[in-house]
Parts: sequence; C-alpha cells; structure tokens
Amino acid sequence: MYHFYYDSTYILVVIGALICMLASARVNRTFQRYAKVRNHNRMTGKEAAERILRTSGIHDVSVQRVSGNLTDHYDPRSKILRLSDATYHADSVAAVGVAAHECGHAIQHARGYVPLAIRGNLVPIANFGSVAAWPLILIGLFMNSSVSMLLIRLGILAFSASVLFQIVTLPVEFNASRRAVKILEDTGMLYSDEVAGTKKVLKAAALTYVAGAAASILQLFRLILIGGRRNDE
Repeated sequence: MYHFYYDSTYILVVIGALICMLASARVNRTFQRYAKVRNHNRMTGKEAAERILRTSGIHDVSVQRVSGNLTDHYDPRSKILRLSDATYHADSVAAVGVAAHECGHAIQHARGYVPLAIRGNLVPIANFGSVAAWPLILIGLFMNSSVSMLLIRLGILAFSASVLFQIVTLPVEFNASRRAVKILEDTGMLYSDEVAGTKKVLKAAALTYVAGAAASILQLFRLILIGGRRNDE
C-alpha cells in the first residue's frame, strides 16, 4: 500500500491538474476580456439564442436563465437552452458567442448529429463508471485474495467509460463551436472583428474539454500502471 500512496505515478495526476488549471485560467481570462466588448447590435445572449434558433427552424427549444458563472448548457431531454448570469442579459461579444455555441448543440440535436447521440447514450455508463471505479480499485488494493486483481481491472474498466465519454465530447464541442461561428458570420449578427473575438472565447472554452480529457487519460494510465504493479507482486 505504500507504493500506492507515495509512488512516482502521482506526477501524472499533478500534470493533469496543472493542464486543467491552465486551461481554466485561460478561458476565464479570455471570457472576461471579451465580456467587456459590447456587440454592435446590443443583442443579449438570450436574444441571440432565440434568433439563432428561429433562423435554424427550431421552435421547440426554450431559452432560460441558470445561476452561476459559465454554467451555460443545452439539455436535450427537456429541450431547454440554459444561459448563465454572465450570458443571459449580457450584450457582450463573449455572451453572444457562448449563447451561439449552446445553440450549436440544439442544432446538433435537431439534425441528429451522431456524436451527440453517442455521448448521450454514454452518460449513464460514464456516471456509473466515475462512481464505481475508485471503490473497486481501492478494495482490490487492500485485498490480498485472488479476487483483488479482478476488482482492480473492473475498476479500471469502469474508469475507462468516463474517459471514453470525455473523448467523445471533444468532437461534439468543436462541432458546436464551428456551427456557432458560421451562423454568426452568415447572419451578420456580429461584425468580422467581433466574430474574431468570439472565436478566441470558444477556442479557449474548447481547450478546457481537451485538458479534461488529457487529465483523465493520464489518470487512466496511472491506474493501469498501479494495476500492473500489483499483478507483478
């Protein structure tokens, strides 16, 4: 058990945490920068979202406010697009960009975008995996019976499900951003310089998903190393 708590594989956890911290700091810094730039239409995030949805022929999705900072998301089950306090009433370039991105998810849903459907189907598996992984692994590490390796492998498999979910999330997020930028350009809702600012905000936001996936992959690699070490004992 000493090796589990104090071994060199912790460097992988540290690297993953640093990657996530840097990505989070960048998205907050970029958002705050463009949250101070008002768009020329003085259009709020709510107004932009409603216009994009109507333009895309989507009339069964409602736009609602949700508390928090950058908690914006689209719920495909209830067909509700929720915008955070920093987006809903704000008329900044950042707010319109974030609202457009969430509309991108609603459009994906309406158009039957396959990666979004796959991600939706993975949600219960990923949730179970994230909850069950560590208890299985820890019990396996504390046990000395022949069942210990089985539990560890099951734990690694469960954690792999949550990693797979994060990997599948990447194309979904990037595609939503591309859709958002194209709509803002085609409709003229933002000027070209404002679209450039929006691209920076969405790129920074996308990097947080990349960082999260990278951190999870590093953690998975660490668990595999720990399992392999236990198997050799």
